[in-house]
Amino acid sequence: MRRTFYSLFALLTLAAAPARAQVSPIITRTDMPAVTTQAPVDSLRLSLAAPMLPANAPPLSRRGANQTWNYAGLVATGQTVDRYVAVSATAPIYQLSFGAFAGPNRATVAAPEPLPVAATGLFPITDPYQFYAVSAATAAAQDYRSVGFGGTLAGFTVPVTYRTAAEQDIIYHFPLSYASAPDSCLSFFETPSAAASTGYLSRKRKRVNKVDAWGTLTTPFGTFPTIRVVSKLLDHDSIAVGNMPGLGFTVPVTREYKWLAKTHHVPLLTITTQEIGGTETVTAVQYRDVYRRLVLARTPPSAALAAVAAYPNPAASTEALLLRVPAGLLTLRATDLAGRLLFERQLMATEAPVVVPAAAFGAFRGSALLRIGTSQGTVVRRLVRQ
Repeated sequence: MRRTFYSLFALLTLAAAPARAQVSPIITRTDMPAVTTQAPVDSLRLSLAAPMLPANAPPLSRRGANQTWNYAGLVATGQTVDRYVAVSATAPIYQLSFGAFAGPNRATVAAPEPLPVAATGLFPITDPYQFYAVSAATAAAQDYRSVGFGGTLAGFTVPVTYRTAAEQDIIYHFPLSYASAPDSCLSFFETPSAAASTGYLSRKRKRVNKVDAWGTLTTPFGTFPTIRVVSKLLDHDSIAVGNMPGLGFTVPVTREYKWLAKTHHVPLLTITTQEIGGTETVTAVQYRDVYRRLVLARTPPSAALAAVAAYPNPAASTEALLLRVPAGLLTLRATDLAGRLLFERQLMATEAPVVVPAAAFGAFRGSALLRIGTSQGTVVRRLVRQ
């Protein structure tokens, strides 16, 4: 009788084990970015892949419970290292705007990241920062949100906050799992009136988040249990520089497919798309990774990509960089050889050469990699700044 009881108990335990293993991860505030240290340098290294998914990659339409996504065929074309610092490590004016006594604008981390406005390539901003806040552990409603931005404009360090706390961009609500209901928020920021004579930029955004799947994700970095969050972004940007007439435009509908896992602090995989000509088109792919020796694809580029040129090269650190690129939406991302971000910009290119001001590189001197994303594809050019 006792043997029968233990046998039945063992069978029930074995039967229940897979069910316990196959559940949606639950993402909480502790899984968000925190202040990173200098060691290990690869703690938040990301690889960038071509915005054309491998032929055998699973479709983005794959959703639901207990999915399997195999993106092991992604090939890195560039790398970067995300860095998050304490607000106390930034400029004094940022500490006033986003520090411990900043009220609803208080940030928990700052990141040297470009401003999220498509036309910042026209805007003379250097040393940009984004500021983020994760709710306190004791907060009744917990989330991770953007609370503001900053950059150097005409020699002045300018903080930019959202119009009100209710109009901050809420990136995630917690806890986040496959059981989470869709949510949305409206956000609005603009440069302070004191900077308007030099330049003005603003962004109105509607963000709609939906957890549409959970399962197992495989990338060149490894295999992990994840949930997938799809963020639909509807943006309208406005920009004016000096005495030039203001420019307002609606950015193509953008979707960010993000696979989140416990303890990794950044998405394991992010695939960004935009609706171009009525078709959802992949515009960016990046995934969590380790250092890799990059081997760029040997496939002959199209004539348009082969004609992409960056000059003068080499150039003095005070010289502007000129780009000959196909007309259309252009994404520029420059890093040093260790993967540290120098600048990132998105703009609309015309038939005329694109001018990247010397200030975009800051005080950098040496060899850099410039990743140029165009409507025809992506190319990488090595630059030397002397």
